[in-house]
Amino acid sequence: MPEPLDTALAEVRTLLLGPGLTRAVAAGRRRGHSPSVVRAELRPVALKTGERLQIVTSDGARPHTRNVAPGAEAGQAVDALLAEPFGNWHVETAGQVLQLRVTKKGEAQVHRAAAPPAATVGPATPPDPAAAVAVAAAGGHDRAKDHLLDPGDPLFDVIGGSAAKRRQVDAFLRALEATLPDELPTPLRVVDLGCGNAYLTFAAYRYLSGRGADVTVVGVDVRDDQRRRNSSLAEQLGYGERVRFVAGTIHDTEVDPAPDVVLALHACDTATDEALARAVRWGAPWVLAAPCCHHDIAAQLRRVATPTPYEPLTRHGILRERFADVLTDALRAGLLRVHGYKVDVVEFVDSAHTPRNVLLRARRAGTPATAAQRAEYADLVAAWRLTPALQRLLPPAP
Repeated sequence: MPEPLDTALAEVRTLLLGPGLTRAVAAGRRRGHSPSVVRAELRPVALKTGERLQIVTSDGARPHTRNVAPGAEAGQAVDALLAEPFGNWHVETAGQVLQLRVTKKGEAQVHRAAAPPAATVGPATPPDPAAAVAVAAAGGHDRAKDHLLDPGDPLFDVIGGSAAKRRQVDAFLRALEATLPDELPTPLRVVDLGCGNAYLTFAAYRYLSGRGADVTVVGVDVRDDQRRRNSSLAEQLGYGERVRFVAGTIHDTEVDPAPDVVLALHACDTATDEALARAVRWGAPWVLAAPCCHHDIAAQLRRVATPTPYEPLTRHGILRERFADVLTDALRAGLLRVHGYKVDVVEFVDSAHTPRNVLLRARRAGTPATAAQRAEYADLVAAWRLTPALQRLLPPAP
């Protein structure tokens, strides 16, 4: 439910200047306005001269840090930041987490949640953020940081909160965190191709906006009933202006402007290849794909003679199917490298929870592939006499 912006910002001011502040981030911009800095982060610090409020601002090129004294100096600094036309505020205190987003109409969409309890490991109250990091390193397995999205977040009340779903959400968000830079670009545009029931789509928005990003998300699925369901959930969550859904195919759906992050999570068979091909054509800086079934290469392996001495890998049906999974993703990773991406293939979520546990994380390198990378891919497809779907969907590498 929208709230008056002045009232919501006054609440933010109280939290920023209160004794329980842990961390706060301001980022993004309001419609038709741009703040003088792209991001501001505030946190309390303990210096030799006493307690201070540390304010780190970034102009997009380099950060600027200053430490202000409690009282009038901190109040003036906070008031100056609150006067900036930031589009988002994320505030964490010892007692609660507040997320404020300014709508197109200039109102405040505010989400409040209780702060998750921290485990008592080492000192009960670390004297400063550095000590808190040390406590986490010492083994605080139950601390809130163990979940990038609080398991008690109201999002789970809407999308469902089974233990398995929360584990998958956390695994996905950790992969997303490891893929993106510490300083998120703004605005940040995300597209989820083949989004299905979209609970990871919503989790991505919730996490990225919580990091202070001015983020918009588009979910694409071929089924119109999914579009209607997911759009209704977005409105229910208060995300309707920032998360939208369209019905259409991965290959044909128009997304404008082109996204910065492309997600393709468990898109079946060559739908993963269609998503990767679109990401490459868009020149998307970051791509995360969790493939599902792998029928295309498996079918080709049944039609071609296996090169010597690898016949034992394809002689038995179950081994051929499993080898096809590995070979398919190896070819996808190789072809992404040929098209100028750095690629990691990692475990998505523990195989005890799902057998589809491979994740391709790709980052556009900004430099062309090397001759060795091109030769490696060419030799692999020539040896096995295969034509991967992704190769058919992409133009020749530059």
